Amino acid sequence: MYELQPHSVYCPYCGENLDVLIDNSEDEQDYIEDCQVCCRPIRFLVQIDNDGDAMVMVQDENDV
Repeated sequence: MYELQPHSVYCPYCGENLDVLIDNSEDEQDYIEDCQVCCRPIRFLVQIDNDGDAMVMVQDENDV
């Protein structure tokens, strides 16, 4: 069953702890979402394992 999973991440710009919801319906995701505090773009890299749990990495927009 697919659902939104809560995760905590730190903004790579301002360092603020952010609570986000991750959609576990796709195995791999790469998207940009603005920080809720400083409004700068955060790149989210998400991988879903076989149990449906998400591994979430965040980068600033310019990291490759």
